[in-house]
Amino acid sequence: MRPFVRANVILGVSVSLAALAIALIWVPLDTDTGLIEKVRRRLTVGDALAPTVAAAFLLLGGLIVTFFERPENARRLSAQNLAFLAILLTLLTGAFLVMRWMGPGLLALISEDGYRPLRDTAPWKYIGFLTGGTVMIAGLIAMVEGRLSLRGIAIGVVAALALIVLYDLPFDDLLLPPNGDV
Repeated sequence: MRPFVRANVILGVSVSLAALAIALIWVPLDTDTGLIEKVRRRLTVGDALAPTVAAAFLLLGGLIVTFFERPENARRLSAQNLAFLAILLTLLTGAFLVMRWMGPGLLALISEDGYRPLRDTAPWKYIGFLTGGTVMIAGLIAMVEGRLSLRGIAIGVVAALALIVLYDLPFDDLLLPPNGDV
């Protein structure tokens, strides 16, 4: 019997299962509110909305990769694939650590008051998101291009700033990650 060699199907099924686990297990256990909350006769965004939408996009992508993969283009899962995934996970973990600890670490160097009282004031609420987002995006571009470039860093800064403008400025009661947990 021939071994199963369709790496894209393995990837698609894995991403789909991870998305379902995120949406059905992790999000309900990690958030206190639903997708949309009614507070004082006013609808507000719930804590679970953003991660659930992200999980839905992951599920959609996983299903597309699974069901629209062409057998004639099938490839085996190689050591290079696994090395790429290891580098990717290392980059993402490092970017999230920068995002989580940049604001509190920088403030600890110049003040003894702590980060929590300032987590929703400019510039402190943007430091971690901007630096971690820049590291993540510039790092992903560097992985694809095979080198770190000023252009990649600039794209990372602009993309992180665009997300800040889209998500933080319109909403008064929203904390950018990771400030809600700090």
